[in-house]
This record gives sequence, C-alpha cells and structure tokens, in this order.
Amino acid sequence: MTQQEHAQEPVRGAVRAYAARQPQLSAATAGYVELIRTLLDDAGIDYLSVTGRTKSVASFAAKANRAEGDGPLYPDPLEQITDQIGVRVITYVHSDVAAVADLLADELTLLDDRDLGEETARSGRFGYASRHLLVQVHDDGQHDDLAAHRASVQVRTVLQHAWAEFEHDIRYKGNVPDDAAADLDRRFTLAAGLIELADREFATIRERIQAAAPGSTTEAEADHIVGQELATFLAGHYSDAGWSHTDHYDWIADLLAQLGIDTIDDLDDLLTSVDADAVIRRMGYRYPAGAVRRLDDALLAIFGEQYVTLEGNSHRVPKLRARLEKLTTPET
Repeated sequence: MTQQEHAQEPVRGAVRAYAARQPQLSAATAGYVELIRTLLDDAGIDYLSVTGRTKSVASFAAKANRAEGDGPLYPDPLEQITDQIGVRVITYVHSDVAAVADLLADELTLLDDRDLGEETARSGRFGYASRHLLVQVHDDGQHDDLAAHRASVQVRTVLQHAWAEFEHDIRYKGNVPDDAAADLDRRFTLAAGLIELADREFATIRERIQAAAPGSTTEAEADHIVGQELATFLAGHYSDAGWSHTDHYDWIADLLAQLGIDTIDDLDDLLTSVDADAVIRRMGYRYPAGAVRRLDDALLAIFGEQYVTLEGNSHRVPKLRARLEKLTTPET
C-alpha cells in the first residue's frame, strides 16, 4: 500500500460505514421532518414547507475527501460531517425565521446556530442568507428512534431560498467565461440586495394588514365560521401574534364548530372570559406563538378536558393534556 493509499484508508472506512448506516439515516430524516413540522404546527408558526434529505454516499465521500493544507479537513468524517441529515424550513417573512429558530432551540437540544445572513451583512456585503442550526432531540425517551442522530436544519425565507437555489444551480451547471465572472458576481450581489429589500417589504405588508385588521367582523353568510373569516378576526384580536399556516385556520374553525361556536360574535364574546396575559405567562412561550396557537390555548383554558377530547384533537391528546396542566397549575 502506498503512502497516499494508507492516508486515504480512514476515509474509505468512513465511507463504507456511512453507506451501511444510510438506510437508518433515511428513516431518521423522515422522523426529523415529521417532528419539526409537528412542532411548527403546534406552535402556530407560519411556514411554506418543511423538507428533508439524507446525504448521499457520493456526497459524503466527496466531503470526507476534502483536504486542508497537508491533512484532511475532516479527520473523523462520521463525527465531523454534521449535515448527514438535512432539514429545510421555508418561511414567508424574515421574522418567522427567528421564530422557527427560537422554537427549535426551546424544543430540541441546540448544538450550533449560525446566522449566515447576519455574518454576510457584518462583512458589509449582500449574498447568501440562511439560518443554520444543528439540533438533536432531548434524551427523554420520547424520540428514541432519533436520539442517536443529529439534524442540520436550514431556515430561510422563500425569497432567500430562491436566490440560493438559483445561484447554486447557475454556478454548478453554468459555464461562465472568466471575463464574465466579475459581472456575474456583481449581478448576484445586486439580486441579493433587492431580495433583502423585498423581504422587508413583505414584513411591512404583513404588519400593516395585522394593524388594520378589525377586532370583529360581521357574520358571514355560512352557518359556521370559515377559515378566512377567522384569520381576519384573529389578526385583530391577537395583533401581536404572527400569522399561522393557512390550513390551520380551517382546522381550528372546524374545532369551533364542534364546540358549537358558529359566529365570530360568539367567539369574540367567549374570548372575553379568558385572561390572555395569564395564558401567555403560564404557557411560557419562548417564541412568538402564532394566532391559531393563541386561540388554541385560549379554548383549552376555557373548555379544559372537553376541548382535549374533541374528535378533531384525537391526534394530539397527550400534548394537549400536558398544556392543560400548565394552564391549570396555580401560579407561584
């Protein structure tokens, strides 16, 4: 065996070990996607998508073979290459990126947190912007199938995602002449600056809509509250809360129907019976809970076990009972 082959043997061993464990990693990737989606839904944080991918054997091998100076960049590839499980969360506005990061830091063990957009801005440049988190489930026995695995989570807005994907696609596939490289860089930088501006404008649009939303609306023609009607009401009633995922307004409107609450006026009257500030204190939110989550907790505080046992809540009874305990435990 030559000296070079001897040096490469640890990498070959790591690649063989990775290939053997990849099916297990694929199952863990699906588990992390489902867990993170459930956490976001439960928190009522708005998002466009949650997707995952398991690093391919070829991609792992290429990364494991990277060198730094005269030695390998990753002396222990299986431990040091941390994006073997990758999850991507796409949000609509930048404030929701921070909300997602805060939620994951609260619900999972946070091993690393890098805001690459902030790092780029501190250097006085425009460019790649994404929040990169390295997380692991708590060692509490609730997710034993995931406990041995870490997940690299990227959180970015839909506009940041579009820029990053297009820039990667062009640089990976494009055959850019050397004399055009500087102009290409300048144009990507200009696009990144415009995207940052557009993200700010989207945030302003949402804030303006929330601020202008009425606290109550007239009764709709339907014989029950519908999702769009509820979204408008909640934007005014919980003006400090973020928007929730579009589908969740219809889902909780169905829960209201199961409770016999058929008009916005009835809901408005009902919510006067709950101390919203007390609910926030008892729940101890460490992230900006969305409007649907705020309503969900209010209904839980008002109806208690009756709310827990609604047909539409059958998939989350243990979580609701844990939250109900928080709401009913006397404050100290």
